Amino acid sequence: MKNITQHTGKLRLIERLPNSRNGNPRYLCAIMGQQPNNNLGRTFRTQVDAMHGYEVQNYFDRDIDLTVTIGTHYGHPTLNTIQRTYGDRIAIHRAKLARPTWCG
Repeated sequence: MKNITQHTGKLRLIERLPNSRNGNPRYLCAIMGQQPNNNLGRTFRTQVDAMHGYEVQNYFDRDIDLTVTIGTHYGHPTLNTIQRTYGDRIAIHRAKLARPTWCG
């Protein structure tokens, strides 16, 4: 992936794309800036057969600030990472990588 840039805002669904050959969902999304009355956003698509296709569904049209990195993959803007923003710190969401509760 080339030309990776970072953007912060709210995630909006533009269009559901056809599933991958393996049946995983794909989406065309936009990250909307934090400026009031700013209807312009940075559009991107999710990667083929990546977990992001399932993860972005949790954030569509919700009032949650996210930080995403978008890169160019075969000439198309593509989601590289997605992170939920908590004020001044960022928590990286990684499915099933949480530390077990029995660890000290």
